[in-house]
Amino acid sequence: MSLDDRRADFPALRERPDGKSPVYLDSACMSLVPQSVLDAMQEYYRDFPGCGGRSLHRFAEEVGRRYEAARAGFARRLGRADPHSVVFLRNSTEAINLVAQGLDWKRGERVLISDREHNSNLVVWQRLATERGIRIEILPLSDSGDFDRDLLEERLARGIRLVSLFQTSNLDGQTLPVREITERAHDRGALVLIDGCQAAPHEPQELDRVGIDFYAVSGHKMLGPTGTGVLAAAPGPLATLRPLLLGGETVEWSTLTDHELRPPPFRFEAGLQNYAGVIGSGAALEYLAGLDSAEMRAREIALNRRFTDAVAGEPRVRLLGPRDPERRPSVVAFTLDGIDPNDAALFLDEGHDVMVRSGRHCVHSWYAERGIPGNVRASFYLYSRPADVDALIAGVRELLERIPFSGTSAATKAASSPRSGSGPRRVAGSRGAAVRSARPRHRGGRGRAAYAGGSG
Repeated sequence: MSLDDRRADFPALRERPDGKSPVYLDSACMSLVPQSVLDAMQEYYRDFPGCGGRSLHRFAEEVGRRYEAARAGFARRLGRADPHSVVFLRNSTEAINLVAQGLDWKRGERVLISDREHNSNLVVWQRLATERGIRIEILPLSDSGDFDRDLLEERLARGIRLVSLFQTSNLDGQTLPVREITERAHDRGALVLIDGCQAAPHEPQELDRVGIDFYAVSGHKMLGPTGTGVLAAAPGPLATLRPLLLGGETVEWSTLTDHELRPPPFRFEAGLQNYAGVIGSGAALEYLAGLDSAEMRAREIALNRRFTDAVAGEPRVRLLGPRDPERRPSVVAFTLDGIDPNDAALFLDEGHDVMVRSGRHCVHSWYAERGIPGNVRASFYLYSRPADVDALIAGVRELLERIPFSGTSAATKAASSPRSGSGPRRVAGSRGAAVRSARPRHRGGRGRAAYAGGSG
């Protein structure tokens, strides 16, 4: 079955009475869900709505079987030989917090992060710096996507306990050489935590072979339901973590004065679990297993290049991150000189049925350093098609035509002159009110007075 044929598996992309279907270019935030995942979740509530791991009746037994089958599915997808190295959590944010809060930090120990980490991999360390006295080291990354190995070695030489980095950036789509980073970190005695949210949905991983100690993913970015995610850890490092929560299902036994914890992963999965969500995630993994990841990557690169080439001659469209689409297959991030990114996103949605992301994508720190209020981001996945990109191109061109601009954007100036210790500024010359009042050619606005402009 071709990727084009797969679109029929996603109810959210169904054709409307007018013969059109939605143009969804926000999969880096949240992927769409195939019918098989919806069916699996409904089946749980309809056919065996029991509580896994506690009761002994047939409903509970079936829940337990499918719950553990999903755990094994994540282990296969992520390249962990032992399914018990996979901990079910709500999302990658909780997974990162489990590692951060679960390690026994001593005052003065260092964690190394990059200068463009998602808030989930930033603010938790800032809190630990305040509460436990750890130190945060920053690894600056190149906008071109070139990785500075000498700079990594210089940072590691400062005595790092944990390296915590994204694998693929949700900001600009660049991918880090995690195998090499892991090897160099281990040579210096450091543990490695990788945020795999933007990588794992697009291709299987080999965590055991690479040697990554902790790996965090969210199910809602890989065809699964919200409220599902995992920490896939090497057994040794996982056993050293202190659980975030204790209670039902986390202990072998308890008395009024003492208790004994169960072995991993069960000690980290306190209370009644999101059984329907986990079972749905298992169905999502089965769906992904039937896809050709090389074909997916080729499709994403082609779509990315289609947009990149189309705007190459437009001086007001400024791409963020690596210039070559092959180095950012699933993401294209850009600013439009003289136009607020949130206004642009509203215009694209209301005028061209194109759904993109706008704002600062939960990487506020990167934008604050540069004085940039945000950008537009289009992201591709297996169900994206050339017609979707063409609709995006048409929308951007119409917007630029309707909102003229002359001069140099403040975003352009700020991008080349990072500022420390100051907050984001609105782009000079932004014509946000004009964008909202400019009636799109294809249909009128829906009268929304507010929009989300910040994160994700």
